[in-house]
Amino acid sequence: MGSIGGNHALIFGASGITGWAITNALISGYPDETTFSQVTALTNRPLTAEAALWPASDKLQVVSGLDLLTSKGQEGLEAEMKEKVKGIETVTHVYFFAYIMDLDPDKEIAINVKLLDRAVQAVEHLAPNLKFVVLPTGTKAYGVHLLHDMPFTPPLAESIGRLPEPHASQIFYYAQVDHLAKSCKGKPWKYCEVMPDMIVGFVPNNNIYCLAQTLATYLSLYAAVEGKGAGCAFPGNEKSWVIKSNDSSQDLVAKFSIHASLHPEVSHGERFNTADNAIPGSWSLKWPIICEYFGLKGTPPPLGGSGPQPGKYIEDHLAEWKKLEQEKGLQTGRVGNERSFGGFQYFIMTMFDFDRDLDMNKVHKAWGSAKEETDVKGAWWTAFDRFKKAKIIP
Repeated sequence: MGSIGGNHALIFGASGITGWAITNALISGYPDETTFSQVTALTNRPLTAEAALWPASDKLQVVSGLDLLTSKGQEGLEAEMKEKVKGIETVTHVYFFAYIMDLDPDKEIAINVKLLDRAVQAVEHLAPNLKFVVLPTGTKAYGVHLLHDMPFTPPLAESIGRLPEPHASQIFYYAQVDHLAKSCKGKPWKYCEVMPDMIVGFVPNNNIYCLAQTLATYLSLYAAVEGKGAGCAFPGNEKSWVIKSNDSSQDLVAKFSIHASLHPEVSHGERFNTADNAIPGSWSLKWPIICEYFGLKGTPPPLGGSGPQPGKYIEDHLAEWKKLEQEKGLQTGRVGNERSFGGFQYFIMTMFDFDRDLDMNKVHKAWGSAKEETDVKGAWWTAFDRFKKAKIIP
């Protein structure tokens, strides 16, 4: 595929955890330098390539402030895209990683299907050579958010059907996938679905779903307050300490998304578990390695309890964090605001106290000889290095 060249990638949600990594991988020459000649990163909030920490590249254009839900309707959106995106007519591959959260499932479905519909229609109308659309979903499709009522037994394989009602009609992923399947009927473009579990990675903008950011700020502060070498107890419980799951590092999710988009003959209409390794891990393995990065000793949760809660700890030591920001010249506004949501971390590290490991056979077969895997250091330390480089942590 490498010799094709001339491909133009359009990434919606390029400042999110995976959108950032897809942009980064493409301009860093994955799968090779010649496959894509243009990469367009669309972000809702203003972002420069420098602030994003993307390498300098003449292939890259960053377009901020494009509103998919513009009140000017579909025509207005298309006019705006034509004006703002240089070479929009040459787009071949769409990576749709935009998302709007709503706690009301009906509203969440309506708004996210509308986002996708507007984006895909606009690209279809403006770019006659559209070849592929990648859509991310996730393990919520298996019902992990139902906690102990999850109806399926792990390892979770893609061949497992959809959740039964009443749950199925509350999952916006299903509605989006159905919409894509319907939209591409009789058209030359194809699509697939990538299904990561918890994504480990860096984000340039504040993101409440970025556990690596929560832990990076917490453990940096903990090391500053308690001193290097201090023991740091796991913030989950004894059950969540040992359960099996698969992390999905942003770089691997990005690389497989790109690979899948270039191989429609194996990926079209399929869904793929997308994670770091065929062998699942547990917090008991990960936590000591995560803490080691900050010079701390990661220890199990205390019997019958849990270690300090990151959000609460940061709140209690906000003055020390502000001092750290000042002394080390860090970016401000990362902690102690409504965009540093401690609830997500509690959900992932405490409430997820059941096995939810993934079957990786299908994705590894589809990836073939290009398959990549990584480990705890590869996923977490890479993310922490990026936060450090961005001066978000000391």
